[in-house]
Amino acid sequence: MNRRFTFFIVASMVLGVLAGLACNQFLTGDQLTSAVDVFTLITTLFLRLIKMIIAPLVFTTLVVGIAHMEDAAAIRGVGFKAIAWFIFASLVSLTVGLGMFHLLSHFWDLGAGLNMSSEVTTKAAVDASTFTLKDFVTHLIPTSIFDAMATNQILQIVVFAVFVGTAVSALDDRAPAVMALVEQGMNIMLKVTGYVMTLAPIAIFAALAAAIAKEGLGIIGTYAQFIGGFYLSLGVLWALLFTAALIVMGGKAFGMFRVITPPTLLAFSTASSEAAYPRTLEALEKFGLPRRVVSFVLPLGYSFNLDGSMMYCTFAVLFIAKAHGIDLTVAQQVSMLLLLMVTSKGMAGVPRASLVVIMATLTYFGMDETWIALVLAVDHLLDMGRSATNVVGNSVASAVVARWEGKRGQDKVEAPDPLAG
Repeated sequence: MNRRFTFFIVASMVLGVLAGLACNQFLTGDQLTSAVDVFTLITTLFLRLIKMIIAPLVFTTLVVGIAHMEDAAAIRGVGFKAIAWFIFASLVSLTVGLGMFHLLSHFWDLGAGLNMSSEVTTKAAVDASTFTLKDFVTHLIPTSIFDAMATNQILQIVVFAVFVGTAVSALDDRAPAVMALVEQGMNIMLKVTGYVMTLAPIAIFAALAAAIAKEGLGIIGTYAQFIGGFYLSLGVLWALLFTAALIVMGGKAFGMFRVITPPTLLAFSTASSEAAYPRTLEALEKFGLPRRVVSFVLPLGYSFNLDGSMMYCTFAVLFIAKAHGIDLTVAQQVSMLLLLMVTSKGMAGVPRASLVVIMATLTYFGMDETWIALVLAVDHLLDMGRSATNVVGNSVASAVVARWEGKRGQDKVEAPDPLAG
């Protein structure tokens, strides 16, 4: 299924380029405008479907994830250590994306040459003075959860979900009726999300065709710089993750990276870090990390430690803003990092979850969420890299927490502890 879907994605990209080029070369005036409008309509409908599922999806996944965090009370210390590492790794990932975008902008276009600001109407004029750290903090607390859901105020939904999930986990009986309802709601929303994402090849075709029809083949060069810049940034993040592993494990880090190579390649080829989860778990246990640590840290990391996805969100939001002539202030960029820090959590198992997070971030800063169509055209190529990075990041997290916990492989006595000595 994954291979067939990947084929459809690649085919849609090729057909999108050809259709857009044909429109750009052979249509003029009103004909070209009409063709672009048709392509844009298809993309808009897909994005509206994504917008439709944001609020219930974020709420249910976060509540379920947080409510179950205390299930492993016997290894609560592992949980605290894991969360501490996840927060640190998240900040590093987001900062690398921010720093690399600004660094590469000195050498490459990275969207500035598209000059798409002329197409923008009411939401283009983002007033930098209206987005401050104070506004961000004030915006955290919803005055009404129903209003927050109706208007897709993602950050307020996250805050409410954290309170609800924490309250459920604190109850002696864990409110089984409520948890069953929320879990069923989460499963339903994941299924709905799957239905929506099956339309991704059509949306990618339309987004790419519209972009090339309007801008010509020149936009391919812009996309190439965007993709190249993102993979260079991933390279920096991988280097930092490997350095962290070396500090913790010494030369044995090479052995760990060797055993996780197959699941990492699987995640890259399928553009799904979740698809590689079973093999990652097996590889880390085979390497000798304590089973009790890995079986707790790895699934938790798949909800709260998606390093590649977080870095991509930073990179993509800045690219979209730059393409539309919007320069975010330093305070806005700090607010963006904090916003992405919390909105990127609890989205494990959600196909193209980064699109949901990016759309929410654009909306928060007063930008049109339909601008995400600019990166939608090449999202699959980028999803491959960020999925592989998620596997590497969570593997390193397991090794770091195992070292902090000081386990000696009690759960796998037949294998030597790779962190010992």
